[in-house]
Amino acid sequence: MSSTPRVAIVTGAARGIGAATAQRLASDGYAVAVLDLSEPDCAATVSAIIDAGGQALAVGVDVSDEEQVAAGVARVAAELGPPVVLVNNAGIIRDNLIFKMSSADWDAVMGVHLRGAFLMSRACQAFMTQAQFGRIVNLSSSSAQGNRGQANYSAAKAGLQGFTKTLAIELGRFGVTANAVAPGFIQTEMTAATAARIGMSFEDFLAAAATQIPVQRVGQPQDIAAMISFLCSPEAGFVSGQVIYVAGGPLD
Repeated sequence: MSSTPRVAIVTGAARGIGAATAQRLASDGYAVAVLDLSEPDCAATVSAIIDAGGQALAVGVDVSDEEQVAAGVARVAAELGPPVVLVNNAGIIRDNLIFKMSSADWDAVMGVHLRGAFLMSRACQAFMTQAQFGRIVNLSSSSAQGNRGQANYSAAKAGLQGFTKTLAIELGRFGVTANAVAPGFIQTEMTAATAARIGMSFEDFLAAAATQIPVQRVGQPQDIAAMISFLCSPEAGFVSGQVIYVAGGPLD
């Protein structure tokens, strides 16, 4: 990296996969904008990066809100520099079986995952195309293949795969790649919420999940951050439009 680091934005970076990714990209030499719904929630991630000698900025943004996205990205460009790496990780779950799922729960999930990725990518691609370098990584999920109780989440994650491929086609000529990482079972607050929803202790939930994974363990946020790190690197310039499942084994 040059003395002036490239700037990366990671959404949903207050915790879990987003926090691990922000810290990994900072260790790779990027100045990292840590975005989440509430700026104070980003403090722990920012502190971890700064304590390790990195550069980070906390920005509170609702990625489904067009005005907040525009203001947040403008702030990043002004205070850190033009963003050329974007990791669309922000996500929520509103799980329920289809006959119980409300329209509001459907819309909320679509708003954060799909609308959020669209708004953030549209805002950041202007800086990437100008720099003739860019990396966009969208977080999909193994749930894109279908998962009971997650019609909204599964549809959103599948939609992100098509969105990713289209970005790759449109932006490739400008030196911008777009890829999707689709985690399998990862130990996060979100999977803890799933365990609570089905009435199972998190420890038993993790143990049961591990038995179904060929490597016999559940994934950690750092496992996903490592893949994202590669996809954001200059060396990954010939990898674009791909959906990479990081799930501890093959998926059907």
